Amino acid sequence: MYQTLTFLHSLTRWLVLISLIYSIYRSFKGYFSNRKFRRTDNAVRHWTATIAHIQLIIGMIFYFKSPVIQYFWKNFTQAKESFEHVFFGLIHISLMITAIVIITIGSAIAKRKSSDKEKFKTMGIWFSIALIIIFIAIPWPFSPFANRPYFR
Repeated sequence: MYQTLTFLHSLTRWLVLISLIYSIYRSFKGYFSNRKFRRTDNAVRHWTATIAHIQLIIGMIFYFKSPVIQYFWKNFTQAKESFEHVFFGLIHISLMITAIVIITIGSAIAKRKSSDKEKFKTMGIWFSIALIIIFIAIPWPFSPFANRPYFR
């Protein structure tokens, strides 16, 4: 089960990133071209938030099944000396939950805006903030904090 969760979490990461980047692109393009907020824009907003929530669920299950996290909480005194354990035990999960909350709030606010321009602006700003947080929290292969391969 753990290997399946690793694979799903890794795969869904790319779906989250692609959907966020695409949403941000559509939002800024729509905002600057004074386009109408179409049904497709609303679907992109909705599916971006949905994919992020699926990733959160997979991530939470993965978190509680992970041997790294189990070691971290059972041996907190020793584990807190290792930045990799602290990264995955506290930093990664905190930043990712924060990013998902930001995506959710941005999606809900954008949905309720009355003007098309405001919908695009709201979606672009909130999703961009979430994307920055996610980029910081992902354990990239080149990350000085903790690293993992691009795909596991």
